[in-house]
Amino acid sequence: MGDKINPSHYKSGDGIQVIDVIEIFNLNFSRGNVIKYALRAGKKDEQGYEDIEKEIEDLKKCVWYAQREIERLIKLKDKL
Repeated sequence: MGDKINPSHYKSGDGIQVIDVIEIFNLNFSRGNVIKYALRAGKKDEQGYEDIEKEIEDLKKCVWYAQREIERLIKLKDKL
């Protein structure tokens, strides 16, 4: 059984974890999820999904969070 707290699909080949990148760059929730889903795309196996389906789903999540952050910034700009 793999590590459910620190699974391999959130680590690079040399052990760098996605959460470390997110914290180093002090990213908010949406930007952190963009990075998380972009970096894990194609690496996570999930029962009931073909690998390509899971990869597409992760990239769609990446786009969804990026769009959410864009919309947040547009609202912020409109308030200025």
